[in-house]
Amino acid sequence: MQLNCSKNTKDNTGGNGGNTGGTGATGPAISSWITKGDGSALLQKQADQNFGTAANSYPTIDVDSTHTFQSVDGFGYALTGGSAFVINKLGTSEKASLLQELFGNSDNSIGVSYLRISIGSSDLNASVYSYDDQAPGQSDVNLTQFSLSQDTVDLIPVLKQILAINPNIKILASPWSPPVWMKDNGNSVGGSLQTQYYDAYARYFVKYIQQMQANGITINAVTLQNEPLYGGNNPSMMMAAPQEADFIKNNVGPAFQAAGITTKIIIYDHNCDRPDYPIDILNDAAAKPFVDGSAFHLYAGDISALSTVHNAFPDKNVYFTELWTGANGLFRDDLKWHLKNVMIGTFRN
Repeated sequence: MQLNCSKNTKDNTGGNGGNTGGTGATGPAISSWITKGDGSALLQKQADQNFGTAANSYPTIDVDSTHTFQSVDGFGYALTGGSAFVINKLGTSEKASLLQELFGNSDNSIGVSYLRISIGSSDLNASVYSYDDQAPGQSDVNLTQFSLSQDTVDLIPVLKQILAINPNIKILASPWSPPVWMKDNGNSVGGSLQTQYYDAYARYFVKYIQQMQANGITINAVTLQNEPLYGGNNPSMMMAAPQEADFIKNNVGPAFQAAGITTKIIIYDHNCDRPDYPIDILNDAAAKPFVDGSAFHLYAGDISALSTVHNAFPDKNVYFTELWTGANGLFRDDLKWHLKNVMIGTFRN
């Protein structure tokens, strides 16, 4: 249920379930929307009820406006390559209507304020690519052939339309894999970043942020590797905590600093079962100053891992960046689980 308090000065003695204040009550109204697990109500607006002074047995919700907790950067979703492709295939009016519904600020919009996109392709693109692919056995250490050309087909045009609707939307970008010539297995699946290419890959991030900015798209934050402890997706790459710490303190952090880039560096970006990973990086005194915070998924572990990391390093932020739900799930069960673990659990932690 979603509740919204709004002032209502008219008499409201009827309504759904009666008036909590009794006849003639003129206090602020409670507006509510209900979603039921069986799907019989989906964000269905209920009749307004008024606050009042008559005694009743309803639960008390105590709102203490003097006690505040964390600030929130925003709410949103991933804009995958597949999503951008599908959106771009809509007719002009359909696309405009959808983007307004998602990103607008009207009463009929949900007001998405944060997006996560992939650096290069993710496993939800039609094809696998990086911004500097080379023929087998070839490399491009100076990144002279770096190009965002594949993103200019769908992703960048859709992002520009979104920014026209909401210029203040924040964008987090995450790589699934660097160019395969940088990896020890020469493959888009799995493998690790070779140390000889740490510097080139740091400059790859710099070029990406700068060229997206040249397209009018500000990248507010990056993670350095999506799911660094899983190498089974296409694309994907393994990156242990000591490797990520070295990459940050010796390459990415200094490269951002030298280029005047203020994009946040967020670490980990994987499941809640390994809070030791971000803690190990933040324990590195040379890496920590470059790090804004840690990002988490919830395919394993418990959402309380965010609090574990926060309590260890309260000066660093925590982010919840990914959870995917399969089409074979049951709406009733998924609704309950997500409310408990994502909607409530992330805020509590």
